[in-house]
Amino acid sequence: MNQSTPRRNLQVMALYRFFAVRDPQALRDRLIPLCEGLAIKGTLILATEGINGTVAGTSEAIAELVAELRRLNGFDGAEIKYSTASEMPFRRMKIRVRREIVTMGVPDIDPSSGRGAYVDPRQWNSLIADPDTIVVDTRNRYETAVGTFEHAIDPETDSFRDFPGWVAENQNHLQGRKIAMFCTGGIRCEKATAYVKSLGIDNVFHLKGGILKYLEEVPPEESRWRGECFVFDERVTVTHGLAEGEASLCRACRHPLTPDERNSPEYVAGISCPHCRAARTDDDRNRYAQRQKQVERALARGEEHPIGRRQDKSHSSAVESK
Repeated sequence: MNQSTPRRNLQVMALYRFFAVRDPQALRDRLIPLCEGLAIKGTLILATEGINGTVAGTSEAIAELVAELRRLNGFDGAEIKYSTASEMPFRRMKIRVRREIVTMGVPDIDPSSGRGAYVDPRQWNSLIADPDTIVVDTRNRYETAVGTFEHAIDPETDSFRDFPGWVAENQNHLQGRKIAMFCTGGIRCEKATAYVKSLGIDNVFHLKGGILKYLEEVPPEESRWRGECFVFDERVTVTHGLAEGEASLCRACRHPLTPDERNSPEYVAGISCPHCRAARTDDDRNRYAQRQKQVERALARGEEHPIGRRQDKSHSSAVESK
């Protein structure tokens, strides 16, 4: 199969499953040639505790990969979500073997047996509308900056490793309450809710399928979601119906930017934004400016620059017909 993916709507698949993987390295060696042969790109994380990742390719290629994964004992029941992209949202295929498929850094947490109770997207609104429910966004601050649920608590973490520390600081406030947690696709909540329950807090729930499933199933007129949902690929964000959103990335600090933030006087494409302007030096900005010139020259020649993709959505819409 030709390694260059046709420029048409592609299928994006986000998946995870906690199950026993006896030999993650052998599984990697099996999947790498399959994905490369099918021109699939993205990232898969393998560990003895399971599999996690997001990949993209033609619908036929993704179906072949899913068929191969279903041959694994224990993969059935995996959380899989599909969406589309107008162009390939990843630059290459990466399959990595790690200790955890989502890193929280707390040993002996078993989401397969100790997680919180699932709540389907259609029942989520009534749960979080209950005044006795504490709603917790388990994502990191750069993700919550572009969207979250009404009245959700933002722990303002920089990494999922910081989440147990936030729980420890707020354990007394959480004890005895209904706790509703959510994340992008559901995987972080598998561990987050299992961790909270391991501390003796029992009334714990999480959004099945995560924000992505909610945005897929719940119509905008019924939605309690505000903003867009950050995703870890070149689409940057998605909205209801999993349509591509309006946010883009600052290529200086990689923080997602809303259209209003791109209108800020502190935003200069490829050089600075309101989130990093004060934190960068003049030398930094001069270096970014030289890089930005390379991006603009590549775009002017009709070439793809790896840093310039989706740097400014209004610009790339004109250049790349996104």
